[in-house]
Amino acid sequence: MLSRLDPKQRTLALLVGMVTTMGALAFASVPLYDWFCRVTGYGGTTLEADAGSDLILDQTITVRFDGSLASGMGWQFKPMQREMEVRIGETGLAFYEAYNPTNTPIAGSASYNVFPFTAGGFFTKIDCFCFEEQVLQPGERVQMPVTFYVDPSIVEDADGKHIEQITLSYTFYQIDLPEPQASLVTPKSTDIN
Repeated sequence: MLSRLDPKQRTLALLVGMVTTMGALAFASVPLYDWFCRVTGYGGTTLEADAGSDLILDQTITVRFDGSLASGMGWQFKPMQREMEVRIGETGLAFYEAYNPTNTPIAGSASYNVFPFTAGGFFTKIDCFCFEEQVLQPGERVQMPVTFYVDPSIVEDADGKHIEQITLSYTFYQIDLPEPQASLVTPKSTDIN
């Protein structure tokens, strides 16, 4: 079809096609990159599973926990334990604590990764507070669990077998409240006579 066009029209059609293709690729790059990281553990992105590992090894690994807040986030946030030693393949349970010291509800979402980044493909979360947005009411303090395991295939990986310690890091950042929050003040009833 392009051969029927004169050279100027053909060049214009090719340029429009290239720009359209590049725009589509740019639009799809973020979700594709996110999918790639979740599937491969690239960049310290952890994996997810519905259940624990079927195999538990006698070899242990230390998991360290880190928590921080993005600029402007009004909460206090910290891990309840600094580290734990788990057997590879064993299901671990750790808790983080969040506190809203303000007088307004604040919604937050957690981003996360592990270090070293090569451990991302072996660190698997079964359940995590980071899977959902969190809303803390004024003065509310909560303990939030994360259930995880380190995949036994780490001991067979060329890079993974040398990892002795994994750091799981979360950063909470403030988001818009998902829906209007109910008032904590009970309205006074008035009698109309």
